[in-house]
Amino acid sequence: MNNQRIYSDREQLDRELAAHIGDALTDDIQKSGSACLAVSGGNTPKGLLQCLSGRDLDWRNVSVVLVDERWVDTQSADSNERLVRSHLLQNAAQDTFVVGFKTDHDCAEEGLKEVQQRVSLLKKPFTAVVLGMGDDGHTASWFPKAQNLKELLDLENTDEVAITDPVTATHKRVTLTLSAVLNSREIFIHITGEKKRSILESAEEQRFPIAAVLTQSKTPVTLWWAP
Repeated sequence: MNNQRIYSDREQLDRELAAHIGDALTDDIQKSGSACLAVSGGNTPKGLLQCLSGRDLDWRNVSVVLVDERWVDTQSADSNERLVRSHLLQNAAQDTFVVGFKTDHDCAEEGLKEVQQRVSLLKKPFTAVVLGMGDDGHTASWFPKAQNLKELLDLENTDEVAITDPVTATHKRVTLTLSAVLNSREIFIHITGEKKRSILESAEEQRFPIAAVLTQSKTPVTLWWAP
């Protein structure tokens, strides 16, 4: 990747990325009155979300949406929504509006229409999308063995949200599609550790799902990394 921000430690990475995102949110609010940030789950973004929560900006006009979610109760330890609410909704950001992907329906297929409606009402393009990456080269819930991976990564697919079975991981998922992720002013790939940097560097050659983000030319992508 040509656009990279490399830091010596994770704490500095989280502070700097939070400052950059905070400035982008403020700029979007000043220009159009509101902003929308899409964030990923997992352990890596916890520090970033905590740093973001202390940024002094007009959080009342910010919506935060998930990039993807497991079809589990929002109180489950596996819930990305729970993680975001726990680490972001505090300090200056305590009243921020979070758009979750889990509904009251028993199965994801029944709840999909409601989730699609939630996402359709959000401000577009997103101010920014923050993506992580798994050891198998997946990002969002675009898993290598998912049967509908081709549809998730199809730029002609106009659906913003889709259901997928990762096969190699637990729980069905609801995820933004590639076309939805690219409908953003900026994309940040936020990863840590030498192993994941090596995986990212080989993503195109290995045809990992995250390569779909790296090889497109529609939306600027920057790697934010620390050991």
